[in-house]
Amino acid sequence: MKFALILVAVVTLASAFDFPEEWKAWKEKYGKIYDDDITELRRHAIWQANKKYVDEHNEHLAQPLGFTLAINEYSDLDSAEFAKQLTGLIGNPTVDPSVKRHTATPGAIPDSVDWRTKGIVTPVKNQGQCGSCWAFSATGGLEGQHALVTGNLVSLSEQNLVDCSQAQGDEGCNGGWPFWAFEYVITNDGIDLEKDYPYVARDETCRFKAADVGSTCSSYEMVTEDSEVALTDAIANVGPISVAIDASHASFQMYSSGIYYEPSCSTTELDHAVLAVGYGSDNGQDYYIVKNSWGETWGMKGYIDMSRNRNNNCGIASKASYPIVKS
Repeated sequence: MKFALILVAVVTLASAFDFPEEWKAWKEKYGKIYDDDITELRRHAIWQANKKYVDEHNEHLAQPLGFTLAINEYSDLDSAEFAKQLTGLIGNPTVDPSVKRHTATPGAIPDSVDWRTKGIVTPVKNQGQCGSCWAFSATGGLEGQHALVTGNLVSLSEQNLVDCSQAQGDEGCNGGWPFWAFEYVITNDGIDLEKDYPYVARDETCRFKAADVGSTCSSYEMVTEDSEVALTDAIANVGPISVAIDASHASFQMYSSGIYYEPSCSTTELDHAVLAVGYGSDNGQDYYIVKNSWGETWGMKGYIDMSRNRNNNCGIASKASYPIVKS
């Protein structure tokens, strides 16, 4: 009886609550619809807490840390929900020591590189509420190498990897690793084109078709662990590189612009895979250009500039890899 009265009181409160116009405008912008008033009250409370965090960061920390935050379409999620729905690395697997390691090559490299300007990076994609970041990171690496080798940029199927690479260790929407995805493409003799095997953001039965293959992979290499010198060299001399990072912080969730540096980041607890497509410097601050898989509404139209040469911040050089594509 007491529970029923409490529930009635909460429902009455929710129905009577006058949500602010800013919240209503945000919901309309991102097409947010909630099942009931109780759910909306909870989401609004999380949104308010995130907004307070964003405002305080931008007022006090944006200048010293060098980046700004903003409310975005994920601001009604708390950190735990966000990590569960939008990251996707599992564990900390040991890489076979027989896999070749990329080390820095002798000679100078350019001061800056941006592979987007060379026509080998596909538009920003969106993994949705599926822990498939590893698949998007892997296809990005494959797409770049395929374009460099063949001169033809194609969009490859993340769903093919989500549905079919369990034998290599990947677990679909429950997580995986880019280099396991490369192993699948090697043993499978290819990966399908996205247009033939479109993304649906959920686990389904494998339906790979050899006739729809868009690219192959003969092997892959790991970048020397924890070496930003080797990672920068790989980006300059190889192309876009699949990297793993610690994206568990609210500052990453609400990132908007600037060079991201998170003092609390781990170099070993990695939970998200992305694609490093370039690097550069701005007023003496080195950075990597990183393509995310959360759509173009997040960050700088789907990208983030992450600190470079600052003690491997967020572990960006801890487990980087790239595929070898032959013509």
